[in-house]
Amino acid sequence: MTIKLVASDMDDTLLNSEHKISETNKTAIKKAIAAGKIFLLATGRLYKGAVPYAQDLGLDVPMITYNGALVKGSMSGKVYYEHKMKITTAQKVLDYCKQNGYYVQFYSGSDEILVEKITSYSVAYSKIIGTPIKAIGKDFYQAKEAPYKMLLVLEGDVFEQRWREFERDFAGLLDVTSSKTNFLELMEPGVNKWEAVKSVAASYGVKPEEILCMGDSNNDIPMIANAGVGVAVANAKDIVKKSAKYVTTRTNDDDAVAEVIAKVLEGSL
Repeated sequence: MTIKLVASDMDDTLLNSEHKISETNKTAIKKAIAAGKIFLLATGRLYKGAVPYAQDLGLDVPMITYNGALVKGSMSGKVYYEHKMKITTAQKVLDYCKQNGYYVQFYSGSDEILVEKITSYSVAYSKIIGTPIKAIGKDFYQAKEAPYKMLLVLEGDVFEQRWREFERDFAGLLDVTSSKTNFLELMEPGVNKWEAVKSVAASYGVKPEEILCMGDSNNDIPMIANAGVGVAVANAKDIVKKSAKYVTTRTNDDDAVAEVIAKVLEGSL
Protein backbone atom coordinates (compact mmCIF):
# COMPACT_ATOMS: atom_id res chain seq x y z
CA MET A 1 0.00 0.00 0.00
CA THR A 2 1.37 3.42 -0.99
CA ILE A 3 1.74 6.01 1.76
CA LYS A 4 -0.28 9.11 0.90
CA LEU A 5 -0.17 11.02 4.18
CA VAL A 6 2.69 11.55 6.64
CA ALA A 7 1.96 12.85 10.16
CA SER A 8 4.86 13.86 12.35
CA ASP A 9 5.16 14.76 16.00
CA MET A 10 7.10 17.97 16.60
CA ASP A 11 9.18 18.05 19.80
CA ASP A 12 11.99 15.46 19.86
CA THR A 13 10.88 14.17 16.43
CA LEU A 14 10.76 16.86 13.74
CA LEU A 15 12.37 19.53 15.91
CA ASN A 16 15.98 19.26 17.01
CA SER A 17 17.26 19.99 20.51
CA GLU A 18 17.22 23.71 19.70
CA HIS A 19 13.49 23.42 18.90
CA LYS A 20 14.12 24.12 15.22
CA ILE A 21 13.40 22.35 11.93
CA SER A 22 16.69 21.62 10.17
CA GLU A 23 17.21 22.64 6.57
CA THR A 24 17.58 18.96 5.68
CA ASN A 25 14.15 18.17 7.14
CA LYS A 26 12.62 21.23 5.45
CA THR A 27 13.95 20.12 2.07
CA ALA A 28 12.67 16.58 2.58
CA ILE A 29 9.19 17.79 3.54
CA LYS A 30 9.01 20.01 0.46
CA LYS A 31 10.05 17.05 -1.72
CA ALA A 32 7.29 14.94 -0.19
CA ILE A 33 4.68 17.63 -0.87
CA ALA A 34 5.96 18.09 -4.43
CA ALA A 35 5.54 14.33 -4.89
CA GLY A 36 1.88 14.63 -3.91
CA LYS A 37 2.14 13.52 -0.29
CA ILE A 38 0.17 15.25 2.46
CA PHE A 39 2.33 16.30 5.42
CA LEU A 40 0.74 17.04 8.79
CA LEU A 41 2.05 18.21 12.14
CA ALA A 42 0.59 16.31 15.10
CA THR A 43 1.64 17.86 18.39
CA GLY A 44 0.75 18.21 22.04
CA ARG A 45 1.52 21.92 21.78
CA LEU A 46 -1.09 24.62 21.79
CA TYR A 47 -1.99 26.02 18.38
CA LYS A 48 -0.03 29.27 18.67
CA GLY A 49 3.05 27.33 19.78
CA ALA A 50 2.93 25.18 16.63
CA VAL A 51 1.52 27.30 13.81
CA PRO A 52 4.74 29.31 13.14
CA TYR A 53 6.47 26.05 12.18
CA ALA A 54 3.69 25.06 9.79
CA GLN A 55 3.74 28.49 8.20
CA ASP A 56 7.52 28.36 7.89
CA LEU A 57 7.10 25.11 5.95
CA GLY A 58 4.35 26.61 3.83
CA LEU A 59 1.85 23.99 4.99
CA ASP A 60 -1.72 24.93 4.13
CA VAL A 61 -3.30 22.00 5.95
CA PRO A 62 -5.23 21.21 9.14
CA MET A 63 -2.89 21.11 12.14
CA ILE A 64 -3.34 18.60 14.95
CA THR A 65 -2.69 20.36 18.27
CA TYR A 66 -3.27 19.69 21.98
CA ASN A 67 -2.73 15.95 21.36
CA GLY A 68 -5.71 15.93 19.00
CA ALA A 69 -8.16 18.07 20.98
CA LEU A 70 -8.02 20.81 18.33
CA VAL A 71 -7.53 20.51 14.57
CA LYS A 72 -7.18 23.95 13.01
CA GLY A 73 -5.97 25.22 9.64
CA SER A 74 -2.38 26.44 9.64
CA MET A 75 -3.12 29.20 7.13
CA SER A 76 -6.91 29.62 7.22
CA GLY A 77 -7.37 29.36 10.97
CA LYS A 78 -10.48 27.27 10.27
CA VAL A 79 -11.46 24.91 13.11
CA TYR A 80 -12.00 21.41 11.69
CA TYR A 81 -12.26 19.36 14.88
CA GLU A 82 -12.51 20.22 18.57
CA HIS A 83 -12.87 18.00 21.62
CA LYS A 84 -12.30 19.75 24.95
CA MET A 85 -12.19 18.32 28.45
CA LYS A 86 -15.47 18.65 30.35
CA ILE A 87 -15.46 21.69 32.63
CA THR A 88 -16.64 19.56 35.55
CA THR A 89 -13.63 17.27 35.09
CA ALA A 90 -11.30 20.27 34.81
CA GLN A 91 -12.61 21.60 38.12
CA LYS A 92 -12.02 18.24 39.80
CA VAL A 93 -8.44 18.23 38.49
CA LEU A 94 -7.85 21.77 39.77
CA ASP A 95 -9.23 20.85 43.21
CA TYR A 96 -7.10 17.71 43.27
CA CYS A 97 -3.90 19.54 42.29
CA LYS A 98 -4.51 22.34 44.78
CA GLN A 99 -5.14 19.86 47.58
CA ASN A 100 -1.98 17.90 46.78
CA GLY A 101 0.26 20.85 45.93
CA TYR A 102 0.81 19.77 42.31
CA TYR A 103 1.89 22.27 39.65
CA VAL A 104 -0.60 22.20 36.78
CA GLN A 105 -1.13 24.13 33.54
CA PHE A 106 -4.58 24.89 32.07
CA TYR A 107 -4.85 25.16 28.26
CA SER A 108 -7.73 27.55 27.63
CA GLY A 109 -10.10 27.81 24.69
CA SER A 110 -8.51 31.16 23.82
CA ASP A 111 -5.25 29.33 23.03
CA GLU A 112 -3.48 30.43 26.21
CA ILE A 113 -1.66 28.52 28.93
CA LEU A 114 -2.83 29.57 32.39
CA VAL A 115 -1.14 28.94 35.74
CA GLU A 116 -1.62 30.20 39.29
CA LYS A 117 1.84 31.79 39.39
CA ILE A 118 5.05 31.80 37.40
CA THR A 119 7.54 29.19 38.59
CA SER A 120 10.73 27.60 37.31
CA TYR A 121 8.49 24.99 35.64
CA SER A 122 6.45 27.56 33.70
CA VAL A 123 9.58 29.49 32.71
CA ALA A 124 11.24 26.34 31.37
CA TYR A 125 8.09 25.24 29.54
CA SER A 126 7.60 28.66 27.98
CA LYS A 127 11.17 28.59 26.70
CA ILE A 128 10.58 25.24 24.97
CA ILE A 129 7.46 26.32 23.10
CA GLY A 130 8.35 29.98 22.59
CA THR A 131 5.00 31.14 23.98
CA PRO A 132 4.34 33.14 27.17
CA ILE A 133 2.38 31.63 30.04
CA LYS A 134 -0.20 33.72 31.89
CA ALA A 135 -0.40 33.73 35.71
CA ILE A 136 -3.86 34.61 37.07
CA GLY A 137 -3.44 34.06 40.82
CA LYS A 138 -6.00 32.28 42.97
CA ASP A 139 -8.69 32.65 40.29
CA PHE A 140 -6.80 29.88 38.53
CA TYR A 141 -8.48 27.29 40.73
CA GLN A 142 -11.99 28.18 39.51
CA ALA A 143 -12.55 26.65 36.09
CA LYS A 144 -14.48 29.17 34.01
CA GLU A 145 -14.29 27.25 30.75
CA ALA A 146 -13.54 23.82 29.32
CA PRO A 147 -9.82 23.39 28.53
CA TYR A 148 -8.27 21.58 25.58
CA LYS A 149 -6.01 19.76 28.02
CA MET A 150 -4.19 20.08 31.33
CA LEU A 151 -0.56 19.29 32.05
CA LEU A 152 1.44 18.57 35.19
CA VAL A 153 5.20 19.02 35.41
CA LEU A 154 6.62 16.44 37.83
CA GLU A 155 10.02 15.41 39.11
CA GLY A 156 11.26 12.13 37.69
CA ASP A 157 11.20 10.11 40.90
CA VAL A 158 7.44 10.58 41.42
CA PHE A 159 6.32 10.61 37.79
CA GLU A 160 5.14 7.01 37.49
CA GLN A 161 3.42 7.19 40.87
CA ARG A 162 1.48 10.33 39.92
CA TRP A 163 0.52 8.77 36.59
CA ARG A 164 -0.98 5.77 38.41
CA GLU A 165 -2.75 8.10 40.86
CA PHE A 166 -4.49 10.03 38.10
CA GLU A 167 -5.46 6.87 36.23
CA ARG A 168 -6.96 5.52 39.45
CA ASP A 169 -8.65 8.64 40.79
CA PHE A 170 -9.94 9.89 37.43
CA ALA A 171 -10.83 6.56 35.84
CA GLY A 172 -13.41 7.14 33.12
CA LEU A 173 -12.99 10.91 33.32
CA LEU A 174 -9.53 11.35 31.80
CA ASP A 175 -7.04 9.75 29.45
CA VAL A 176 -3.54 10.12 30.90
CA THR A 177 -0.38 10.20 28.80
CA SER A 178 3.00 11.94 28.63
CA SER A 179 4.96 13.92 26.07
CA LYS A 180 8.27 14.21 27.94
CA THR A 181 9.70 12.34 30.89
CA ASN A 182 8.27 14.91 33.34
CA PHE A 183 5.15 16.14 31.49
CA LEU A 184 1.95 14.35 32.49
CA GLU A 185 -0.83 15.16 30.01
CA LEU A 186 -4.53 14.97 30.88
CA MET A 187 -7.09 14.66 28.08
CA GLU A 188 -10.80 14.04 27.63
CA PRO A 189 -11.30 10.27 27.15
CA GLY A 190 -10.89 9.20 23.54
CA VAL A 191 -8.86 12.26 22.56
CA ASN A 192 -5.50 11.42 21.02
CA LYS A 193 -3.39 12.17 17.98
CA TRP A 194 -4.54 9.10 16.06
CA GLU A 195 -8.24 9.97 16.16
CA ALA A 196 -7.40 13.44 14.86
CA VAL A 197 -5.00 12.20 12.16
CA LYS A 198 -7.57 9.64 11.02
CA SER A 199 -10.26 12.33 10.81
CA VAL A 200 -8.07 14.66 8.76
CA ALA A 201 -6.95 11.82 6.49
CA ALA A 202 -10.57 10.84 5.82
CA SER A 203 -11.31 14.40 4.68
CA TYR A 204 -8.63 13.89 1.99
CA GLY A 205 -9.95 10.46 1.06
CA VAL A 206 -6.91 8.76 2.62
CA LYS A 207 -7.39 5.36 4.27
CA PRO A 208 -5.75 4.46 7.62
CA GLU A 209 -3.45 1.96 5.89
CA GLU A 210 -2.18 4.79 3.64
CA ILE A 211 -0.99 6.84 6.65
CA LEU A 212 2.49 6.97 8.14
CA CYS A 213 2.85 8.43 11.64
CA MET A 214 6.11 9.11 13.47
CA GLY A 215 7.00 10.20 16.97
CA ASP A 216 9.03 9.61 20.10
CA SER A 217 6.86 9.62 23.22
CA ASN A 218 3.83 8.05 24.90
CA ASN A 219 1.35 10.52 23.42
CA ASP A 220 2.49 9.35 19.97
CA ILE A 221 1.75 5.68 20.62
CA PRO A 222 -1.92 5.71 19.49
CA MET A 223 -1.00 7.05 16.04
CA ILE A 224 2.16 4.94 15.69
CA ALA A 225 0.38 1.74 16.71
CA ASN A 226 -2.66 2.28 14.46
CA ALA A 227 -1.27 3.88 11.29
CA GLY A 228 -0.50 1.82 8.20
CA VAL A 229 3.16 2.46 9.01
CA GLY A 230 4.16 3.54 12.50
CA VAL A 231 7.66 4.96 12.94
CA ALA A 232 9.64 5.65 16.10
CA VAL A 233 12.68 7.90 15.86
CA ALA A 234 15.96 6.54 17.22
CA ASN A 235 15.72 8.69 20.36
CA ALA A 236 12.18 7.49 21.14
CA LYS A 237 11.25 5.78 24.40
CA ASP A 238 11.54 2.00 24.32
CA ILE A 239 7.79 1.56 24.76
CA VAL A 240 7.25 3.68 21.65
CA LYS A 241 9.74 1.64 19.64
CA LYS A 242 7.85 -1.51 20.57
CA SER A 243 4.69 -0.05 18.99
CA ALA A 244 6.45 0.89 15.75
CA LYS A 245 6.92 -1.03 12.51
CA TYR A 246 10.10 0.89 11.77
CA VAL A 247 12.69 2.58 13.98
CA THR A 248 14.90 5.18 12.34
CA THR A 249 18.68 4.97 12.41
CA ARG A 250 18.80 8.72 13.05
CA THR A 251 17.67 10.83 16.01
CA ASN A 252 15.75 14.10 15.92
CA ASP A 253 19.12 15.88 15.93
CA ASP A 254 20.23 13.90 12.86
CA ASP A 255 17.24 14.56 10.58
CA ALA A 256 15.20 11.45 11.36
CA VAL A 257 12.20 12.88 9.51
CA ALA A 258 14.25 13.27 6.33
CA GLU A 259 15.30 9.62 6.62
CA VAL A 260 11.67 8.53 6.80
CA ILE A 261 10.54 10.72 3.92
CA ALA A 262 13.34 9.41 1.71
CA LYS A 263 12.11 5.86 2.35
CA VAL A 264 8.51 6.85 1.64
CA LEU A 265 9.47 8.43 -1.68
CA GLU A 266 11.52 5.42 -2.75
CA GLY A 267 8.66 3.11 -1.77
CA SER A 268 10.48 1.16 0.92
CA LEU A 269 8.12 2.29 3.69
